[in-house]
Amino acid sequence: MNKQLQILSNDLLSEYLERAQKGLILAFEALQDAEISTDSFSFYTSVSSVYSSKIEGEAIELDSYIKHKKFGIEFSTDYTKKIDDLYDAYTFAKSNALNESNIRKAHALLSKNILSKNKQGKYRTQNMYVSTPDGRIEYVAATPFEVEAEMIKFYNDLMLLLKTEMPIEQVFFYASMIHLVFVKIHPWNDGNGRSARLFEKWFLAEKLGDKAWFVQSEKMYYNQHQTYYSNIRLLGLEYPTLDYNKALPFLLMLPSAVLYR
Repeated sequence: MNKQLQILSNDLLSEYLERAQKGLILAFEALQDAEISTDSFSFYTSVSSVYSSKIEGEAIELDSYIKHKKFGIEFSTDYTKKIDDLYDAYTFAKSNALNESNIRKAHALLSKNILSKNKQGKYRTQNMYVSTPDGRIEYVAATPFEVEAEMIKFYNDLMLLLKTEMPIEQVFFYASMIHLVFVKIHPWNDGNGRSARLFEKWFLAEKLGDKAWFVQSEKMYYNQHQTYYSNIRLLGLEYPTLDYNKALPFLLMLPSAVLYR
């Protein structure tokens, strides 16, 4: 399969499997939904939505959001609306196949209060720079002229991986790679990080079943957000010169969300 993949490199797969902690399948199978969840409320979807939003700087707390989502306690609309949108995107993903059309729809849902309607689920048409809080450029994404071609490669690889049988360790490897490559392409005007973390988990669910939605990866990334961003930065400053041979520290993060929950 290595020769068939166009953008989701598996050059590090052998080293990843050597370095990966044992017991992943048992820990994954032990995952179960929270007692507080109901037919109309998912605790772990709330966890995913809150912590993925917190990574992006949203001032939301899980306890407050649960009071809002499960018990109907009212807060300022500005406090909850973007998290509600992301919750809707996760809910959509749970009952729809992971493909290009549905990825665009999921982005339209999660960016409803972030982007204008004509930019939801649409590729950007301008250059994209990721900056530090003090204004320094920390990453230069793919140019708008490259985005569509890179995303065609991304979707071709995604469809190939979805059709390929693989053990759980490889599923986690490719889920992380999907996350990393997508965020490096940075195809949307905004909502790229939220999307990448959703697609990572969506892939896990497609390959491993609904227990994947109980993985608290977004919470783990938030709790280790300095390491999370540092590991993403390891690949380099500019898209054309990214070195995916430096991706191993990032790829090894996701299993820890299951093994050390």
